[in-house]
Amino acid sequence: MIKKETFNNYIKVFLNQNSKLNLVSKNDEKFLWEKHIFDSLAIEKFFEKYSSAKSKKLLDIGTGGGFPAIPTALAYPEIEVYALDSIRKKINAIENIKTELNIKNLHTICDRAENIKEKFDIITSRAVAPLKVITGYAIPLLNKNGYFIAYKSIRTEEEIKDAQTILKKYKAKVIDIIQYELPLEENHTRNLIIITK
Repeated sequence: MIKKETFNNYIKVFLNQNSKLNLVSKNDEKFLWEKHIFDSLAIEKFFEKYSSAKSKKLLDIGTGGGFPAIPTALAYPEIEVYALDSIRKKINAIENIKTELNIKNLHTICDRAENIKEKFDIITSRAVAPLKVITGYAIPLLNKNGYFIAYKSIRTEEEIKDAQTILKKYKAKVIDIIQYELPLEENHTRNLIIITK
């Protein structure tokens, strides 16, 4: 299990950036570890089941404040992580965090997903858009035998049902749903939807 202590420096640097840019709400700052970093690191549960997927190239679509891109890059230095967002100020904040923490395997792309020509082994997306929308951006950028990991809440079954048309269009399928809980007092069930094509 990845320890919170490993991320203390990152938390300090992130909060400093957040004070200037409001990457997460002030209310969420108090739960930065529980709601954002711990949630991002749920990718560990994916790697436990699909160990052959490591040591690859990962794209995080709509990275926002850098979740799950930065925690993933910190936890897995062997993976080249690309943080994609179309909003320049967010990409600048990630660049600043990358420089301060010297994260060598983290790369930034300020663009929209539909303009990307490169292919990736793993694609992640967290709190960006409904599954039927984000799947249409992610699947064309996936290498053969690659994995798309969508971070979702409890509406998983509903979202998968709504995404059937787009999944069929790209000959993609949901192969797994990995459920986990955030370490918060109220019930906070989350899911990783694993899709391949």
